[in-house]
Amino acid sequence: MGSRLPLDYATATGANFLTAAALAAARARTSQIEPRQSFDHQRLWADLLWSPALAFNLFAEVDADKFVARWWPRAPGKVREVRFVHSPGWLDPAYLGSLRAFDAALVLDAGGILGVDVEYHERAKAETPKPENMHRYLQVAERSGTFAPGALDSLKARSDLAVLWLEHLLLLSMLQHESGAWSSGRYVVVHPAGNTDVADLCARYRRLLQDDSTFSSVTLEELIDAGVHLRATAKALRKRYVPSVPVRMTATRSP
Repeated sequence: MGSRLPLDYATATGANFLTAAALAAARARTSQIEPRQSFDHQRLWADLLWSPALAFNLFAEVDADKFVARWWPRAPGKVREVRFVHSPGWLDPAYLGSLRAFDAALVLDAGGILGVDVEYHERAKAETPKPENMHRYLQVAERSGTFAPGALDSLKARSDLAVLWLEHLLLLSMLQHESGAWSSGRYVVVHPAGNTDVADLCARYRRLLQDDSTFSSVTLEELIDAGVHLRATAKALRKRYVPSVPVRMTATRSP
């Protein structure tokens, strides 16, 4: 496919990861199992362009507090932990009862959570939210007060906004959880400026919100240029992930 490393070589060398910190984070994450998780280990190690692998390279040694201050100015507290390929409860009906997860989750010490979705070469693709979970999806959405009148009518149908909606709902379900563990949160989508499909999805999704305080998006280039990485790390990220000539890439991810 052009972007795949031989798996044995990839796992032995960790070549998919740009820094020692990213490699250590990948090894730590693959050594633990969140209950009922769905996690493609082979792509993590061997697919050079897989978006969850990019999340490790972006956030394993990021200045997390500086990142949060930039894209969530009113966030409570400091970042105490960064989790990868994380869900608060895979298939847990107390959340969404789904397999949705964040590529990275920044956990703050004052009950805040910032869930990050990295979209690198994904394209707009219509999906249908699971009908058997629709009652729960709508319950979380309506309780949140986030969505504009009439927005849920389009979001609950087959739509290319389905994945954004479900991952945002995962964040909102955490804020509504009976444990009270999370007092505030934000869902952030990271994408290359040249991925016009994802940029358009974020713009259209934002127009469906009457309260966008829990939703944000940032381009990969803005993130790399924000001074939240060591200079060598930013250079390596730019070299691998920011092509000098725009290229349209059309891989897909499962919702």
